Amino acid sequence: MIDFSLSTKQIDIQNKYRDFTKRLIIPNRLKYDELAEFPWEIVKKAYDENIMNGPIPIKFGGNGFNIMDSAIASEELGAGCIGIGIGIDANTLALTPLLLAANEQQQKKFFGRIIEEKSVAAYCLTEPNAGSDVAGIKTTAIRKGDKFVINGHKRFITNGEVAIFHTVFALTDPEKGARSLTAFVVPTDLPGIEIKPHLQKMGQKASVQNEIIYTDVEIPAENMLGQEGRGFLIAMKTFDRTRTGVAALSVGNARAAFETAKNWTKNRVQFGKPISANQAIGFMLADMATEIEAARLITWNAAWAYDTGQRSASKLSAMSKLFASDIGMKVTTDAVQAMGGDGYSTEFAVEKMMRDAKLCQIYEGTNQVQRIVISKAIMK
Repeated sequence: MIDFSLSTKQIDIQNKYRDFTKRLIIPNRLKYDELAEFPWEIVKKAYDENIMNGPIPIKFGGNGFNIMDSAIASEELGAGCIGIGIGIDANTLALTPLLLAANEQQQKKFFGRIIEEKSVAAYCLTEPNAGSDVAGIKTTAIRKGDKFVINGHKRFITNGEVAIFHTVFALTDPEKGARSLTAFVVPTDLPGIEIKPHLQKMGQKASVQNEIIYTDVEIPAENMLGQEGRGFLIAMKTFDRTRTGVAALSVGNARAAFETAKNWTKNRVQFGKPISANQAIGFMLADMATEIEAARLITWNAAWAYDTGQRSASKLSAMSKLFASDIGMKVTTDAVQAMGGDGYSTEFAVEKMMRDAKLCQIYEGTNQVQRIVISKAIMK
């Protein structure tokens, strides 16, 4: 028998993150959307309340979440504000290569530092000419004795300007191309790192993305994660874990938009009755509720597959990100439509939710790339 009920631990996670979201994220989401700056105040409180770094092992100061636990937490953050939520979850993205490939000494050092300083990290993979095409990366890390020297240009790096270290993917042998791609931890206080002002965006404005230029940046060889040339595998395995988080954020955002539209249409009286009583609006709400439920189930299935070691985990992770983010865009757009002028105005948050939803279809691999991943998986 299949059981979709949450465990006591998972219900506690859900309640904890929902409470944090109601108290600290929702009251501040419009402020940070207007300011378009990283929500340090909320991140520091997230540290104080043990909200940050869910997947980091307990022995290093984290919560020891598996992917299902993380998905439950991310949905609640997404229901408050994806921009603030991704500022928290992008830290997990940057730390996942350490979970996958770092030795215990490296984990103790870097996890310990980030928790002690109540800070964040950044995942540096994308470049001006290498987004979906990871094989197009040009950044190099050339070994010189007991050091690597990094030169290159990264772009659209979430948390770039606020991170204390970057997880950087670079080529150790340009002639070998992607076969030499390797992951490194690069502290941001080193000489030669130039971080451009953060990108001005349509949505998710509380999350900051930067261009970063590395010029002769020297790091100790001990900052290499795993074996040389294993970077591509580390990057892909990272996405297998974190794309489910993007899906969960999308579900949370869609849920919040649906609930806002449902309550608004129940109280909006036209022609002597609430507009939710009209079939045109009632059917819209029915579709929205059904789509959210389906998106959550595919997300949970992907999380379960990863946690239980299923061979389908990579495919399902891509499916969850694809489906949930597309549904997130559709539901938030329908919420704006159902609420008419009020939905389009900044007085209500649904227009922000619609703007925020769009980016989930783009980062961690566009949804067109997810279809490539899925099609290759089903044709094997």
